[in-house]
Amino acid sequence: MSEVVYEETATMIAAGDLHSFVPFGREHCRNHPNAFNLQLRELQPASELWSSDGAAGLVGSLQEVSLQERERESWQLRKGHAGANEDEAEFEEELYAAGNVAVWSRGSRTQASSVYKAFTVDSPVQQALWCDFAVLQNNNEAEELEQTVCIVQSSCINVHTVTGKDFISPLPFQVSNVWATKFGLLLERKNAANDTQPNPPGELLPTVFSMLHPLDEIAPIVSKPSGLFEGTRVQYVSDPNMKIVFTCCQPSIVISYDTVQGTHTVWALRKVTQDERSTVLRCPTEPAGTPMSLMASGFLTSHLRNASHLDSPGGSGAMGLSSGAGISSALSSPLHYSALHSHQSRIMTSSPGVHPRVHSPSISNMAALSRAHSPGMAAPSFSGASRFNTSFHTPSPRGHHGLLPSPNSTANESMLILEMEPIIPDLCVEQLWSETVPTGCHREMSSQASKVFLTSDLCENHYLCFLVESHQHLRCVKFIQSNDSTQLIFPSVTTIPAKDAAPLQNIDAMLVLEACGSLVLYTGVTRVSKVYVPNLPSPSISLNNCLPHLSMAVETVSTPNSGSRQIHRLNEDAMPSPVSELKSLNIKHHEASFFEDYTFQQPTPFIHTLRDPVCNRVTLELSSGVMLRISIPEIATSELVRRCLQAVRFILPKEVAMKVLVKWYNIYNAPGGPSAHAEWSQFVTCFMTLMGYNTERLAWTRHLQFEVPLSPVIAAKKARPSDRGSDEDWDYLLASHYHRQINSQPVCGSVDSCGASDVTTEKEDPSCAASPSSSSLKLESSAPLFPHIPALFYVLHLLYQELQLDELHRARAASLVCLLQQLARDLQMEEYVDLYWRDYPSLISCFTESCMIDQAVIGQMQRPSFLRSDPPCVFTWLSSCLREEESPPFPFLPGICQRTKLLLLSYALYIIGDVNATSTNVSKYLFKLSAGQKSYASEPNFRRQSSVKVRFSSESLAEQLVVWLSSQGFTLKDLESVPFGVALPIREAICQCREQPSSDWPEEVCLLIGRQDLTKQAHKMTLAKSKASVGSGFSLVPPASTEADEEEDGMLDIIHEVTGLIWSQDLRVQEVRRLLQSSRPVRVSVVQLPEVSDHEYIEEKENKLLQLCQRTMALPVGRGLFTLFSYHPVPTEPLPVPKLNLTGRASPRNTVVDLNSGNIDVPPNMTNWPSFHNGVAAGLKIAPASQVDSAWIAYNKPKSPELANEYAGFLMALGLNGHLTKLATLNIHDYLTKGHEMTSIGLLLGVSSAKLGTMDMSITRLLSIHIPALLPPTSTELDVPHNVQVAAVIGIGLVYQGTGHRHNAEVLLSEIGRPPGPEMEYCTDRESYSLAAGLALGMVCLGHGSNLIGMTDLNVPEQLYQYMVGGHRRAQAGASRERHKSPSYQIKEGDTINVDVTCPGATLALAMIYLKTNNRSIADWLKPPDTWFLLDFIKPEFLLLRTLARCIIMWDEILPNTEWVKSNIPQIMRGNFDPSEDINMDTMAQAQDYITAGACMALGLRFAGSASSDAFDCLYEFARTFMKMMSFAGTAAVGAQMGYYNLQTCLSMILLAMSMVMAGTGNLKVLQLCRFFHKRTGGEMNYGFHMAHHMALGLLFLGGGRYSLSTSNSAIAALLCALYPHFPAHSTDNRYHLQALRHLAVLAAEPRLLVPVDVDSLKPCYALLEVTYKGTKWYNETTVELMAPTLLPELHLLKQVKVKGPRYWELCLDLSKETQHLKSILIRDGVLYVKLRAGQLPYKDDPQGWKSLLATTVNHRNPGVTAFKPAAISTFTSEPALISFAEFFCKTSEGLKSSEDSLVLFSAMLYECVTQECPEMLPTYIAIEQAVGTLRRGDLQQTFPLWQLRLVVELWDSRMVRGAANKQDSLLTSEFLPVMKNAVDVALDTWFKDHSSVLRSYMRGEDLSRDAQSVMLACFLVYRSIPYFTNTSTHLEGCSSFADLLLRSSQLGIPLRDLLRLVPLLSSASGSQSLLFPLQTFSS
Repeated sequence: MSEVVYEETATMIAAGDLHSFVPFGREHCRNHPNAFNLQLRELQPASELWSSDGAAGLVGSLQEVSLQERERESWQLRKGHAGANEDEAEFEEELYAAGNVAVWSRGSRTQASSVYKAFTVDSPVQQALWCDFAVLQNNNEAEELEQTVCIVQSSCINVHTVTGKDFISPLPFQVSNVWATKFGLLLERKNAANDTQPNPPGELLPTVFSMLHPLDEIAPIVSKPSGLFEGTRVQYVSDPNMKIVFTCCQPSIVISYDTVQGTHTVWALRKVTQDERSTVLRCPTEPAGTPMSLMASGFLTSHLRNASHLDSPGGSGAMGLSSGAGISSALSSPLHYSALHSHQSRIMTSSPGVHPRVHSPSISNMAALSRAHSPGMAAPSFSGASRFNTSFHTPSPRGHHGLLPSPNSTANESMLILEMEPIIPDLCVEQLWSETVPTGCHREMSSQASKVFLTSDLCENHYLCFLVESHQHLRCVKFIQSNDSTQLIFPSVTTIPAKDAAPLQNIDAMLVLEACGSLVLYTGVTRVSKVYVPNLPSPSISLNNCLPHLSMAVETVSTPNSGSRQIHRLNEDAMPSPVSELKSLNIKHHEASFFEDYTFQQPTPFIHTLRDPVCNRVTLELSSGVMLRISIPEIATSELVRRCLQAVRFILPKEVAMKVLVKWYNIYNAPGGPSAHAEWSQFVTCFMTLMGYNTERLAWTRHLQFEVPLSPVIAAKKARPSDRGSDEDWDYLLASHYHRQINSQPVCGSVDSCGASDVTTEKEDPSCAASPSSSSLKLESSAPLFPHIPALFYVLHLLYQELQLDELHRARAASLVCLLQQLARDLQMEEYVDLYWRDYPSLISCFTESCMIDQAVIGQMQRPSFLRSDPPCVFTWLSSCLREEESPPFPFLPGICQRTKLLLLSYALYIIGDVNATSTNVSKYLFKLSAGQKSYASEPNFRRQSSVKVRFSSESLAEQLVVWLSSQGFTLKDLESVPFGVALPIREAICQCREQPSSDWPEEVCLLIGRQDLTKQAHKMTLAKSKASVGSGFSLVPPASTEADEEEDGMLDIIHEVTGLIWSQDLRVQEVRRLLQSSRPVRVSVVQLPEVSDHEYIEEKENKLLQLCQRTMALPVGRGLFTLFSYHPVPTEPLPVPKLNLTGRASPRNTVVDLNSGNIDVPPNMTNWPSFHNGVAAGLKIAPASQVDSAWIAYNKPKSPELANEYAGFLMALGLNGHLTKLATLNIHDYLTKGHEMTSIGLLLGVSSAKLGTMDMSITRLLSIHIPALLPPTSTELDVPHNVQVAAVIGIGLVYQGTGHRHNAEVLLSEIGRPPGPEMEYCTDRESYSLAAGLALGMVCLGHGSNLIGMTDLNVPEQLYQYMVGGHRRAQAGASRERHKSPSYQIKEGDTINVDVTCPGATLALAMIYLKTNNRSIADWLKPPDTWFLLDFIKPEFLLLRTLARCIIMWDEILPNTEWVKSNIPQIMRGNFDPSEDINMDTMAQAQDYITAGACMALGLRFAGSASSDAFDCLYEFARTFMKMMSFAGTAAVGAQMGYYNLQTCLSMILLAMSMVMAGTGNLKVLQLCRFFHKRTGGEMNYGFHMAHHMALGLLFLGGGRYSLSTSNSAIAALLCALYPHFPAHSTDNRYHLQALRHLAVLAAEPRLLVPVDVDSLKPCYALLEVTYKGTKWYNETTVELMAPTLLPELHLLKQVKVKGPRYWELCLDLSKETQHLKSILIRDGVLYVKLRAGQLPYKDDPQGWKSLLATTVNHRNPGVTAFKPAAISTFTSEPALISFAEFFCKTSEGLKSSEDSLVLFSAMLYECVTQECPEMLPTYIAIEQAVGTLRRGDLQQTFPLWQLRLVVELWDSRMVRGAANKQDSLLTSEFLPVMKNAVDVALDTWFKDHSSVLRSYMRGEDLSRDAQSVMLACFLVYRSIPYFTNTSTHLEGCSSFADLLLRSSQLGIPLRDLLRLVPLLSSASGSQSLLFPLQTFSS
């Protein structure tokens, strides 16, 4: 019998899962409304062709159509990419192309196919393929793969990405084929007929091109041939005989075929190196590279670049060169070339690098640009791409039309030559291997491979196979990846006869169709077996009838050695006719229709081709045209068998391993083979037989085998004798394994499928009782695996240890142990047998047989060096680790025992505390087995490698462990399957990390430690910020408006969920909305006095309305700040802009009051600026993170011209939030050419804000056109409106902010004092221009102070001082001198500086240049004068500016108290006045107030956004003082002195300063002030004051409370521009300050609101934050507590922000390391996820914390446990698992009659878990309890639970030993563990008392009887860690004293505690009671 097993090679396996296959796309296209359906009518006449076949009419035409369609249809399948989650069921993807349609569908065996995407293009699809393009993410190195479908048409390639971008790449030439590679697409150019013979003078044009991205240029490919004879010259791939036949991504190779030499070549495809690039582009020096070759390449590139715009993409006139002569002549004859160009020399200059690319628009930049955003505009809309629209071989009748210039058009010609810069190649192919052509058979070889694929065999060898159909053979080239990953080594070639072949990837095999028509399975080049396809008569079978002897021979061949090849040849020759007939039949009908009702089916269809292999499925195309999809079975389905095979493959030499695997595959998959559950039994039988066992004779294997026959052959023999039933059948059933198992098993025991517990019946079985003769149990030493038994035994033992560490696989370990114990007995390894017995005592004790191994042959066994006599046991290793004992490195199999490796290293790191355990010291703990297979050096990672970078710094061991585990891909799910004892330290580390996690851990780590809040946060970090992705988490989206009729006031988008938490006590947000709304009519209440006539009354009402409208028009500025960045626009809808409503309603009858009635005079253009502001306010709502693109911006353009101002404001707002950079340059140009003043202002300011501080050249050009001073002196005078010039000047300041750019600084410096020109426009509003120049100069040199590099000669500060105080005008330097020759005709200024114009700009410029520099000398220039005389000369307003400037230069001296403010007033105003002096009291009072206001303003800037209470109190006090003065302003005394206007100005500035300090906080006192001023409309309250007050209101609620102000230099500069203390007098006033600049305040805003969001409910909530400030010179490091949601202080002031307990899990954001993390949280709406702790309620529900469940129970611990009602669990925790546990296990229910004490116990466990915040410990508690319970009842079947208990106890001990300080670390803190431990001790001790004799005889090494080998003995040995010794007792019995005992303890490795338990045993042995008395006291 045994011989049959390995000689039986006439094998056949059955293919499964057979079903017919029709490409889904074909079905879909039938219903697809494309031209296909229309063809039916047109093709009617064609049916005559078919009438001869008997089909006519419509059917015929259908057939005809389908035939046409059929010729062009093609499809390909691939394994589905599910994207991120690989766990999804695998599916297939199909890409089907026919006609103009490409259909991409997905489906699997379980799921019907569905269309994923379908595309219809304009011309027939030539090819459709999948390709992944690598896109560089914003100029860093990380590449992102973009999955796309490329559809190739004749003139272009359409590329559609999965994310929805579409590109169209025009093709510059006709393409014959397109290939997808790792880098992008390869294009093969179609060769024109005359292109193949190279003419001597010229060089060939490149034939293969690459396209790395649809927006990149198509570039030729460089080749680097190997070998010396070719002259290893790097050159373009230009050999027209080279055809690509295959490309592959992994490894990146290309396979080509040379049509002349008939050989295949393998090339490595890679990026081109720098020197290769230069070699190709350089003018070649060798003779081959004559100047002409350069011309050719130059011509090619000019050709690719320059196709004239008239040419149609593929039409006839596309190329004006290839007239009759054909391309080659045009390109290669020198005469022709020079004739065209007239100067040979000039052509030479076109070498690259000489000329810059002047006129050619650089397409690659464009590509880079458009990649950044949506490609809506990016399809070739730019002229650069049109140079591709030409095709090389279209003959044109028009001669040399327009492409190459005629000799006399020189300008044109030089331009062409400038453009002839060669295209830079991107990729290079390097030759790796080429087929050798044997001489003589030159003709025979030349045939192109019809199919190429990669495959690998079961032993990890890789092959590259190509099928040469003409020879009907498959060449398999083995390849090895060398250490340098790009190089491949090709050691050998094997040929297999085949008609067709297909790889089966995931079973490492390939299916070969032999010439005789049978399917054969190969793995690599090893033949496995035939494949039997049910329901398909194989021709070979029918032929066997006539050729019996031959067929036998074929089937007995095992591997294709030389003999086999002969036989095949013979086979083919012996039966030529049937095959050839079938072939001829097939050819005729192959193209036949695919309609099912087609009548002429062939008699016996046979397999014609194989196609579309995916995983282990493949399609058979039959000769009849029908397609069948079959799947080839896998090598193993059971996990255990699969892992054993892996281990076997790992340890055996490759050839042996291959034999074994093939053998097993055949046995397992025999037709009609076993079901999966019998797989293991079959494996054992097969495996042991291969080792030389006689499985028939071995009792346990015999029962395995009778049920599952080895192969159908044996089965048939056994079944033959009688077909009727007989008594033996019943006996067979009785003797069957199944019957015995059912008998023997206790019902509740685990029913193992593999004879795991043949416990009781062994005795009664007569065959066992009679001891078998020794000869029958000998091992067969000739068996193939006999020499390898020890090695195999060892790897299987290691696999067994691995399975022990996985709860899910542990049941299988019991099956494996049966096999192992047999091998261990036979190898006479007693210790191993003992180990197995200890693990499974009840199981092992029933195996007694051992087989003999002859001493003679024992030498044939190779005992590997790593086989140790003491068995490696994982638990022992871990236990000694916990006891801090040294242990040798543990052996493991790389790639197979991953769990072992992971857990051992975790212990080494965390318990031993070796920081390098996982990096450099691995070998100290693990011993890697290396064996038969060296290719395992690169460990295949069976685990999911995650992206976590492991970096150990000062982190604790727990943190290091957790980070390392997650970097190894270890998840919580994996942790659940780790046995509870082993997992405890890991759980402990996790709990420790959960308490104090680091904020910047990646998502995987946060998942592992179970902090969903952090996971969610980390998840948001990595997602693209699109609206869709936010949907998964919490996003602060405003509620949809409830009332449809509610008029849009532009403030709906404030998020009430958050504002309701910030300001929960009142309705201040609604109040602000009321104050700021400008879209409803205002109420005009004027009482009609009796003496007023009706007409006058109407006028009075309208005047009143005009006053109110001054206020309404000023509101939008504040509204823009209030609603800042609160809205994400919908790309398909325009932005809603609330209208500015300037009508009113009169009170009693609600009549409409309108300004346009003509009764009163209304200033013209009154609403221009207000509607601009309204547009800005609307645009500022758009959040910076929204999706806005160029098309949407243009789409918002209003139709009506009166809304143009609004749109101008909208553009400026888009610039302020950064979206204007997306506006295409073309559109910007469009808007500016319209000449609409407002649009220009909005655009220039917007673009400059968006490009803040970038020195962007294109924007600089844009701005310079609008600033005469920046244009060259000779340029034409452009008529630029004055306000646009002002905007442009500020724009220069913004774009060059902080750069210190010298030229701009110089120009701006002179522009401050620009004299009035002769024309009118230089005379009006000069103040605002000068101010703008000053502000811009300040921004350019912002904060540079005295170290302005290279500007010392400009004397900036002195010049500014002069502008400030006056003096003689300096001569204009340089360029601008010409412009100012003629003086102004309106203004006589003379040669002195007009201080009134220049002072404000110069003052602020000084302030900004020296901002925060504390430069005292400059500050002293700005002191107010200290004599009355000088004071009279200065405008009070300028005093305000000077004070402000001086204070912000002396930044660090600003103090938030009134004394400091008053200290700015000069001494002379503070003293007592001598009445005799003539003092102008008005001057004094005004000067005092303005200086105070200036100081307050500086205070506001210094503490902007800080909500500092000191600063606020100080400012509020001054505001109160001024309010008092205002109330007296009516009285003569004050009114005369001060003037209402001055007081109001100062008050407005103080109000603004207050709202800067309190920005975003919504402070009530400031709100009351603002509301007070809102109501004041009459008198001198003009438009400007209203603007100031409502800006203050906007700043106070900046961004709805989400934003605050920053105090960075750039923010201060923006605020100075926006809050310039001179407000417009009326709505058209821009004289002193351009109104548009008021909005620049946005640039100072930064998001600082932190909103805690509960991760479970996804609702914003309250949480306590602890904010720690860094120490500064004003205060020490301090910590404050804030209740979030709250505005954080500026981040640079903070050290850390921490979410404080006890209600929420703590979370610390450490800002001393880096602030980026917190910044990104704040930018994303400030969402910080927090997680409630168990038993806590959120602050909203329970502000005081009295309702918390823990509050009642935490003080009295034990009553707490009893008081705990499981029903209350739901308030403690939201985890469904715990709630249902409470439901089912902690309540008495009638279903479960569980005892009262177990209910109490479960409740106590639950309470413990919930209050200790470690719900995941519940299973551990239950497991410990179960283990102890079964031990006490004596039900244990195996000792595994005791091992776990022992590990738990040892961990606990080690924690206790470390001292009470570490107590809080450990998880099991309660009394639970000591109780359990005690229970175990008691149980074992009671057993020990009764059975000490058994133990003693075990320790003396005597053989025990079956009864004595009880489970309890094993339990005792395991738990007391007594090692296996043959004569322990002799070691122990001599103990005479305690000291002796201690010594023995250390020698034997038994812990002292356990040794003391053995004292009774020892004492009874030694007999000297007296001495041992002390010992017994110990043990008691």
